[in-house]
Amino acid sequence: MSDQSSSHTWQTIIGLEIHAELNTKSKLFSTAPNRFGDEPNVNITEVCTGMPGALPVLNREAVRKAVQFGCAIGATVAKFSKFDRKSYFYPDSPRNFQITQFEDPIVLGGNIIAEVNGEERNFEVTRVHLEDDAGMLKHFSNFAGVDYNRAGVPLIEIVSEPCIHSPQEAVAYAMAVKAILEYIDASDCNMEEGSFRIDANISVRKHGEIGLRNRIEIKNMNSFSYMEMALESEIKRQIKEYTRQPDLPFDQVIRQTTCRWDPEKKEVIVMRAKEDADDYRYFPEPDLLPIVLTEQYIDEIRKALPELPLQRERRYVSELGLSTHSAFVITSEKAVADYFEMALKHCSNAKNLCNWLIVEFAGRLKNSNRTIVNSGIPANNVGVLVEMIERGTITGKIAKAIADDMVSDPSRDPESIVEANPDYNPVHDQAEIQLLVDKVLAENPQSIADYRQGREKAFAFLVGQVMKLSRGKAAPQIVNTLLHQKIDS
Repeated sequence: MSDQSSSHTWQTIIGLEIHAELNTKSKLFSTAPNRFGDEPNVNITEVCTGMPGALPVLNREAVRKAVQFGCAIGATVAKFSKFDRKSYFYPDSPRNFQITQFEDPIVLGGNIIAEVNGEERNFEVTRVHLEDDAGMLKHFSNFAGVDYNRAGVPLIEIVSEPCIHSPQEAVAYAMAVKAILEYIDASDCNMEEGSFRIDANISVRKHGEIGLRNRIEIKNMNSFSYMEMALESEIKRQIKEYTRQPDLPFDQVIRQTTCRWDPEKKEVIVMRAKEDADDYRYFPEPDLLPIVLTEQYIDEIRKALPELPLQRERRYVSELGLSTHSAFVITSEKAVADYFEMALKHCSNAKNLCNWLIVEFAGRLKNSNRTIVNSGIPANNVGVLVEMIERGTITGKIAKAIADDMVSDPSRDPESIVEANPDYNPVHDQAEIQLLVDKVLAENPQSIADYRQGREKAFAFLVGQVMKLSRGKAAPQIVNTLLHQKIDS
């Protein structure tokens, strides 16, 4: 069955659970530092390691950041919420339970608006709750160890409704959540370090079918590209199994399991049977009082919110003329959007600047796993480079060569690069360019006729041919002017 026919027959249902570590100075229930990258088992206290008699004390700042996020997504922030114990037995959980919020979470509802294929889509959030993270198992050649530095780090778990219907929508939703967390400074969202992790619950059903079939949970994905690949793979697998065994009951075809994505094998690997809530034996946490908030406290946090990514995206569309997609990409990472605004102070064309950041420079830096933000290239230098194209000081082709030089040596600015390299000076000599224009027009009479009949692409073709002959060095304004004069006469 082809992918196209499958999409007409089957509907994908995805719900995401996003775990975001909050960037507080200390952990959720102890004074131990909340810091990544230190030597194993140095950022710990009796609370982190579950010593008998150790009592948790709630981190006020973690509560504030959870409320901030609730306000940012237009959710209901609960004035009363409480903690529960979620029991499970694993070496990275020293207490044999996690402190979380099951019955009464701190945030209920809310909406995430994300751009999908050039259109804004609204995704509903079910709940957001506070909980503490587990430690980390580290496997060596012939033994395993546990690092409890992460045990007790504050998390918010953001649970969506099962309202996502494609891997592309899932990525857009997750990117929008990540952006909000960065803009309100609630989390650094470093996916490589595990401070932003995604669990996906996925099932398929026939279009028009009521109710949900068994779901597969894919755990702990820390890459948008891996998540998209994992979801694509699992959708195809489920459709294939249901199609292959149409007469069996649904729950016998796909059994509920918890899985992980193996990026090397590019397949979903089963870890264990899917747990139900009863398996965790939830009960109220006896050592912590409920969280009681006032309307005034919530309102003060709501009023102090900074410009959020959706607001910035819409501003870029309305004021700067960016496309919805470009605005979404540039605002999806706060650091990139801030860099864009700094560069824009030195450039008059926001559209071209955006393209240079998200296409030209992003492409050049991709293989080195760098971004424009951590490349060492000052934002004003990128703005100046784009402005030099606008003023006709350099051509687009020359600008690409200069960009290569800037990536190789971030300390060099575009003006000094041009000054040091005679090949980067465009040709402004009209007589020299005139010869090239005459040659192109003589060789392309059909393009002249097409342009005279109103086909603008024909004129662009002629410009391109002149630029090709000049090896990209002819000043574009002069080329355009001379072509118009010749054709019009």
